[in-house]
Amino acid sequence: MSTFKALVATKGEIGPNLAFTDFDEADLMEGDVTVRVTHSTVNYKDGLALTGKAPVVRRWPMIPGIDFSGRVEASDHPDFKPGDLVILNGWGTGETHLGAYAQKSRVKGDWLVPLPAGMNPGEAMAIGTAGYTAMLCILALEKHGLKPADGPVVVTGAAGGVGSVAIALLAKAGWHVIASTGRAEEADYLKGLGAAEIIDRNELAAAGRPLGKERWIAGVDAVGSHTLANLLAMTKYGGAIAACGLAQGMDLPASVAPFILRGVALLGVDSVMCPKPRRLEAWARLATDLDREKLATITTSIPLESVIETGKAIVEGKVRGRVVVEVG
Repeated sequence: MSTFKALVATKGEIGPNLAFTDFDEADLMEGDVTVRVTHSTVNYKDGLALTGKAPVVRRWPMIPGIDFSGRVEASDHPDFKPGDLVILNGWGTGETHLGAYAQKSRVKGDWLVPLPAGMNPGEAMAIGTAGYTAMLCILALEKHGLKPADGPVVVTGAAGGVGSVAIALLAKAGWHVIASTGRAEEADYLKGLGAAEIIDRNELAAAGRPLGKERWIAGVDAVGSHTLANLLAMTKYGGAIAACGLAQGMDLPASVAPFILRGVALLGVDSVMCPKPRRLEAWARLATDLDREKLATITTSIPLESVIETGKAIVEGKVRGRVVVEVG
C-alpha cells in the first residue's frame, strides 16, 4: 500500500481546513517503526485540534490524532518486530508529528508501548490518552501516600473521558468518589461507574474563597481555572489534587492558603512527554485494574469519516465517556 486514507489538516484563516485524502507513504515523517493503525480515539485535545479552538497543531499540514493502536509493519528498533501490537500516546503526535487519523504512521520506537497481554487494540483506544492520563493521576495520588481510608476523592469533568475512567478505577479501588458534572442527566451513568455522590459543577466553577470547608482528601481535575482553585480550597489537611486538564481555562485564580495552612499539594500530570517507565506502569495497571465491562459501557465506536463532527461535539461537551475510531 503506497497510499492510504488519512485526514489532513491545512492551516486556514479561522480554523484548520480538514479533508480526507490518499496520503503517500513516502511522505510520512522520520521514524524507525512503521505501524498499520487499526484504532484511534477522540480526546478533548483532539477536539481542540480539529476545531482550532486552541493552538494544538504546530506544524502544517498535519494529520491530527494524538494516539493510536495498531500492528507493526516494519521496524529498525530493537524492541519491536513486524506483527507486534503497540500503543502510542502523545509525544507530539498530531501536534508536530503526523498523527493517528490515518491508516499508517511512522514514529520513533521509543514512543511506543507494547499492547498489554489480554487487551485488544480497540480496548486500548477505548482507554486512550484520556484513560491513560486518568491512571497517571491516580498513580500520582498514590505516590503522594493517599489511600481510600483517608477520605473522599473528587473527580471533575466526570462524564468526560478522563473523568469516566478515573471514576471506574477509583471506585474499584475502594474510594468514595464524588463526581462533579454539568450534565445532571448523566447521574445514572456516573453512579453506574461507581460514583457515590454527584455534585453540580456550578458549585465549583465560580470564584470562591481562599479556604473553604474541607470536603475531600484527593482529586482528579481535568478542568482547571476556578474549578481547580476551589478544589484546592476544599481539600482536607495533607491532601492533594492531580491536575491534568484545562476544559474551563488555563488560569489558576487561587491563593497560597491551602498550601501553607493545610499542607495541600497540587500534583501536575503530563501525559505527552511522560517517561516510558511510568507509561509502562500505567498501562500495566490499566490492564489489571480497569473493569472491561464498565469500559465497554462508556465506549462508542465511530468510523474514521466521523472524526470531524465528533471533534466538534467533544469540545461542546456533548460526548460522554470514550470514543473509539475504527481506522484500519
